[in-house]
Amino acid sequence: MTTTTTGSVASRLDRLPFTRTHLRVLTGSGAGWALDAMDVGLISFVIAALVSEWDLTPASTSWIASAGFAGMAIGATVGGLLADRIGRRSVFALTLLVYGVATGASALAGGLVALIALRFLVGLGLGAELPVASTYVSEFAPARMRGRIIVVLEAFWAVGWTASALIGYLVIPSVAEGWRWALAIGAVPAVYALVVRWGLPESPRWLASRGRVSDAERIVSDLEASRPLFGRTSTDSALAPDAPAAPATTVGMRLRGLWAPDVRVRTAALWVVWFCVNFSYYGAFIWIPTLLVSQGFGLVRSFEFTLLITLAQLPGYAVAAWLIEKWGRRATLSVFLAGSAVAAILFGQATTVPTILATGMALSFFNLGAWGALYAVTPETYATTLRATGAGWAAGIGRIASILAPPVVPALQALGGIPLVFIVLSAFFAVAAAAAWGLAESRGRSLAD
Repeated sequence: MTTTTTGSVASRLDRLPFTRTHLRVLTGSGAGWALDAMDVGLISFVIAALVSEWDLTPASTSWIASAGFAGMAIGATVGGLLADRIGRRSVFALTLLVYGVATGASALAGGLVALIALRFLVGLGLGAELPVASTYVSEFAPARMRGRIIVVLEAFWAVGWTASALIGYLVIPSVAEGWRWALAIGAVPAVYALVVRWGLPESPRWLASRGRVSDAERIVSDLEASRPLFGRTSTDSALAPDAPAAPATTVGMRLRGLWAPDVRVRTAALWVVWFCVNFSYYGAFIWIPTLLVSQGFGLVRSFEFTLLITLAQLPGYAVAAWLIEKWGRRATLSVFLAGSAVAAILFGQATTVPTILATGMALSFFNLGAWGALYAVTPETYATTLRATGAGWAAGIGRIASILAPPVVPALQALGGIPLVFIVLSAFFAVAAAAAWGLAESRGRSLAD
């Protein structure tokens, strides 16, 4: 009985048009995503300010970034496991609360050690939020538009990163200890967590997989009654119900499930892509303001350049959102990663203001378009009972790379200057572009397939 009804839930979700309730789920999750991005972006501006204010060495400042990423690695893996056990919405709200409170506390840090410790706590919340949010939204999205919806969700990252660039540009240089005010603004997620916890529904796919079929069907019925915004109810008979699957009840079972024969190649490819993309992205974007200062640009000027480079993320997401349902996940991801590799090489060679801006914007365009495609394909790789665990562990492996990147970049710069830094980052993008072809193509397919 449960299997049949679960199948009914999955098929009904996939046949829906995009409704007002879908929009509420997307924007509610996207707001949390943007706040996440704002916090990650702010730390790059805080680091640039603290170099002069606290007279920190590059090695010292790299630990500020790495501590946050260490927390993110743990948060992503634990958050995914929790989301498969207690639900997507509850874990999403908890992560917002943790990193919102810790970010606000970071504004009061009296020294480097305290700031590093608080950044680790911030990372615990940040790391869990992203894979859980993408899993949550993907489980509401109809199959024929799921990839596009997840790229739009990821586009909220650009909104948050742009907000961090504006705060960095307008607040940090304008007042004494402006970095403290910037981090205080980052405490907003603690309040928003309450909105998420009581304002958004739980994933009906997760509810059905846990045997809570009546709760799942009530949410699906609300979706079906919600006013359509675009698209029509699909009549595609190929949309399949969920295949019967015994839920993985222990941590060990879930982790072994990621390496089952039918998914082990996808898991390996996914982990390689996540590792390489994280290394290149955070190696570049955490350090761009500081690298620009090291090239002789003032703090305000470097923040201005970073803001302009950041704005190129939005068209990158827009193009990826269109292509992901035209070309498919693998092709879109691989092409945007290859574009990132070329742009990184060119940015490392740029010396004039026009070339710095043009190549930096190209890097931003391709890299964030690739992120959109990666977040779309990741939750599609696994069944409902393993989806958040798989997404969380892929993100956690990626965060290991983001821990390594901040201290590696100053070492590379000392060895061969900025050109060497971006040659290495380009090589990581290229490896990720090749590994993307090991992923399954899931365009238009039901999550139940």
